[in-house]
Amino acid sequence: MSAATADYDFLVIGSGPSGQKAAIQAAKLGKRTLLIERQAHIGGVSVHSGTIPSKTLREAILYLTGWRQRGFYGRDYRLKKAVTAADLMQRLEVTVRHEIEVMHEQVARNGITVVHGVASFASPHHVSVKSEDEGITEFAAEKILIAVGTRPRRPPEIPFDDVTIIDSDGILRLKKVPRRMIVVGGGVIGLEYASMFKALDVEVTLVHEQPGLLGFIDHEIMDEFVHHLHDQGMVLRLGEKVSVVEKTDDGRARVILASGKRLVADLLLFTAGRTGCVEELNLERAGLAADARGQIKVDAHYCTEVPHIYAAGDVIGFPSLASTSMEQGRLAARHAFGLSTQGGPVNFPYGIYSVPEISTIGMTEQELREKKIPYEIGVARFRETARGQILGLREGLLKMLVGLEDRRLLGVHIVGESATELIHIGQAVIQLNGTVDYFVDNVFNYPTLAEAYKIAALDCWNRLQN
Repeated sequence: MSAATADYDFLVIGSGPSGQKAAIQAAKLGKRTLLIERQAHIGGVSVHSGTIPSKTLREAILYLTGWRQRGFYGRDYRLKKAVTAADLMQRLEVTVRHEIEVMHEQVARNGITVVHGVASFASPHHVSVKSEDEGITEFAAEKILIAVGTRPRRPPEIPFDDVTIIDSDGILRLKKVPRRMIVVGGGVIGLEYASMFKALDVEVTLVHEQPGLLGFIDHEIMDEFVHHLHDQGMVLRLGEKVSVVEKTDDGRARVILASGKRLVADLLLFTAGRTGCVEELNLERAGLAADARGQIKVDAHYCTEVPHIYAAGDVIGFPSLASTSMEQGRLAARHAFGLSTQGGPVNFPYGIYSVPEISTIGMTEQELREKKIPYEIGVARFRETARGQILGLREGLLKMLVGLEDRRLLGVHIVGESATELIHIGQAVIQLNGTVDYFVDNVFNYPTLAEAYKIAALDCWNRLQN
């Protein structure tokens, strides 16, 4: 089908980070763009149940509990003695409402048509949209992007009731803060919520089937993080498999582990992966298929096996980050209309909004050893910086990895306050093929946490002299 006979030049299914940025990019190229969203408001999982709500919840917890001031005033310090679920949800509602307003303004400003309803393919170039008000409407487009995102995986053997036994979406509908909580799954989502609720002074037990946590993170950083979790009193059941999840007679959640251990809590959060929201798309009518996890295969330009249909965001799998999804959507739209692209980001930062934060970019120490790349390390602890003392930080570590032969910065790994902000300094130097000498020879504002780069660089420089 040619652009001349299509209703739209570009049709996007899903308005999360990848879908929204793709639609805006196409519109800026002068293309007639349609954005289809099944929910009443645009934004997708990122705005309504994922990135924005979870990070807002984190900030509300850290503020209301006075967590950031405990380094000065002790672990018993509280800004508010009894934080309620209503306290947390109030801030959540304000932030989400504002984010929706901003997104609506961006979409309207770029002349993008928005239709609300459930989308499904009628043919490779035609998409039907079923809405409550207008029935079924069919649209045709020259190019199509699938950006439907994912939802929490809910195994049939887990008796979810969305009150006592919940998934990550259920956290945002809590009516009260539990006294005891079990988190099953030690991935990014599980760790973020487990550490948040521990900061809220909830008794948290984390159960994870693997013997370690987040194996893709530098091991020294994870050791530091796990030490902090233990220090805060979190119970970690690593290498333990869940055999049974059930409700007790008094309405609590009980977990029976394969080892025979029994755990009981007021709330159980089950986080065991996510699956693509593809069931209602009728992909076969477009000549496509998803795998067992609901993921769609794409090439380096986010094009599917059908040349005019693209996919981006969580529905294509790794790395499933809001930040990378935005760039995938933008690049997919550019490639769809013949503009040059260099493929997706190679060196992108991970941001894990646990308490404390973890952020990383580049190679880890274990990767360098596996590839037999000679390297040296430089380390700085936040408590060594003047800003760290001012903030009362007890934890925090910045680690840089430097090539032994050319002194190039190969990786930066941070755990601690503002890690997700600090990582971008290292990102810029890595992208520009910079060396450790950049940090040694330049001046950083004083006092700042960014000064940790200078301290780590000098630590590395001293090692390089031996």
